[in-house]
Amino acid sequence: MLVTTNWINDYLQTPVSAKEQAKLLTAAGFPLEGREDLPDGDVRQDFEMTSNRGDCTCHIGLAREIAARTDNTLCTPSSDLEESGPLVNELASVDNQEPELCPLYTAKIILGTKVADSPDWLRTRIKNRGDIPRNNIVDATNFILFEQGQPTHVFDLDKLSGKKIIVRRAKDGEVFLPLGEDATELKLTTDDLVIADGEKPVALAGVKGGALASVTNETTNILIESATFDPVVVREMSRRHKITSDSSFRFERGVNPRQVEPYSDRLASVLIDVGGGTLCQGTLSSGQPLPEKITTTMRTQYCRERLGIELTNEQMVNCLNNIGIEATCTDDLISATIPCFRGDIHREIDLVEEVGRIYGYEEIQIEDTLEVRVPDVGGESAARQAVLNELAGMGFIECVTHSLISTDAANHFLLDEETPLTIDDDRAAAEPALRPSLIPSLLTVRKHNEDNGVKRVNLAELGSIFSLKNGEHHEITELALMIDSSEENGIAELRGAINRIAQLLAGNKTVSVVEDSSASWLEPGGNVVIDGNLAGRIGRLNKTIQEAWDIPNTLHVAQLYLSDLFAAYPPDVQSHALPTQPAIDRDISIIVEENVSWASIKETICNLSLDYIESINFVTTFRGTNIEVGKKSLTLRLRFRDDDRTLTHEEVNAPCTLATNALIENIHAEIRS
Repeated sequence: MLVTTNWINDYLQTPVSAKEQAKLLTAAGFPLEGREDLPDGDVRQDFEMTSNRGDCTCHIGLAREIAARTDNTLCTPSSDLEESGPLVNELASVDNQEPELCPLYTAKIILGTKVADSPDWLRTRIKNRGDIPRNNIVDATNFILFEQGQPTHVFDLDKLSGKKIIVRRAKDGEVFLPLGEDATELKLTTDDLVIADGEKPVALAGVKGGALASVTNETTNILIESATFDPVVVREMSRRHKITSDSSFRFERGVNPRQVEPYSDRLASVLIDVGGGTLCQGTLSSGQPLPEKITTTMRTQYCRERLGIELTNEQMVNCLNNIGIEATCTDDLISATIPCFRGDIHREIDLVEEVGRIYGYEEIQIEDTLEVRVPDVGGESAARQAVLNELAGMGFIECVTHSLISTDAANHFLLDEETPLTIDDDRAAAEPALRPSLIPSLLTVRKHNEDNGVKRVNLAELGSIFSLKNGEHHEITELALMIDSSEENGIAELRGAINRIAQLLAGNKTVSVVEDSSASWLEPGGNVVIDGNLAGRIGRLNKTIQEAWDIPNTLHVAQLYLSDLFAAYPPDVQSHALPTQPAIDRDISIIVEENVSWASIKETICNLSLDYIESINFVTTFRGTNIEVGKKSLTLRLRFRDDDRTLTHEEVNAPCTLATNALIENIHAEIRS
């Protein structure tokens, strides 16, 4: 952002040298990037601008920053206007058809102005900043842009067809000729926002003025535009048409609608001063109501803790007032009204930053040494987040529901000798029971989705469940999973999810499912066992319960009790060097009864302690042609390896024979050829 020292000093009661300006603004967060001494003694300086500080893309904004950090006084110019012409609405009209993209558009009219060279003071300001003076009208709009940070534009009123201003989307294929000697016509689309008259676009909103309604030496009547546009639309148009301008640079950083009309008054005042003419009465205005001023609060002790310095309440208030924020303090709480030009301040921490910035970061003492402690790895919090991340990756949607449910819903999910744990509170009369399972809460969520047309959804929730058994209150952590799936695939899908969670929390410990009928809400159901310990339940949800919630799809559910696994997280996983010798794989296909589990098959072979055995893996299960009803065909793979040499096939024949014989004897398997 190019500025000049003398121009900044126009708004300071006491002039500040170029070197001191650079020092103060760099400390305020605007580093100096370049400096050039000019022949008339002025200094042009280039300061880096952050994208959130549009208020400082002008000389007054930077002067305010300098005044706030010193005892200097900011002197803002006044706008003395005499409206002696006819009513403005008798001469023109404004129709804003896109108030979402143009929250406010205003127009004033000056009759009988004279286009000429700018006076020396104006030419000097424009030239020293690095721009080319054009004429008094154009230079005045640039002056307001670099003085106030408000882009404005001036049209030749007599070139506007129908004396209309229409803010609208461009028509597909419509052409627009921008200002500039070498400018070429642009082909517009409906994504573009234009300022048009009764026939054609006369400006690309917030980006570039048009040649067809531009001010020339013959212009006598002018219409002053002062508006604000959506930053995203301006940025997209600027990039799409490869046009960058000082106006788009400013609009992309946001212009508050409350700034629009005061800066229009300031431009009208300067235009009357440099070009003469008669200002018409009133202002044409179209758009949304002005936004309310932003107010927020800051705890003084919170500010001290964040900054690490002992500032008084009065010092904090003074820092905020000096930067244009209206602040007062009552009972260690500062109430602040944010000025419209500060669109970057919304929260308490933003006020803390302003206090620190204006007080001076250089005044904050830095400790020579810092105590650093490496945080513990793992723990329940890390385990919870790891499980939720894993579930999200598997397509489950996390739910967070209330702990209280109805007594009827709770009774569906109680084991023998358990009773609901209720609270005595009239406000919870309809739902007084603390949930004994997360399943009823997920059923309520599933029903809500069903009623809204979502026919299939996988749900998960991690939370506490409660019960009363033998007069004792029990509370444990449960992970509940619920999926819409067919009879054939439901359990398999849940088993896959459980295996991944178990591996995440318990490493390579054995996971198995043992048939069990103690949970009446599952039919059929089974217990999830991890490393020999009960870790949860899995099964198809009882149809009676589904009917109670009026859910037509078949639901499969799982409940995992994870407190112990959370406490031991992360698991002790050991890594080993990759093998250097090749392995020999042998597949065995067997036919067994339907109720024979993989765990029993694997255990049968493990108990043999076969020579050279490295792993026993499940391959596939087959039911159907040539397989007797009530039985299944299962294929497993034995992998053999020696760490020091290559095995021969003859060496693995014997252990393979032992394995097949054990399967025949212990689980009555039939070996398939």
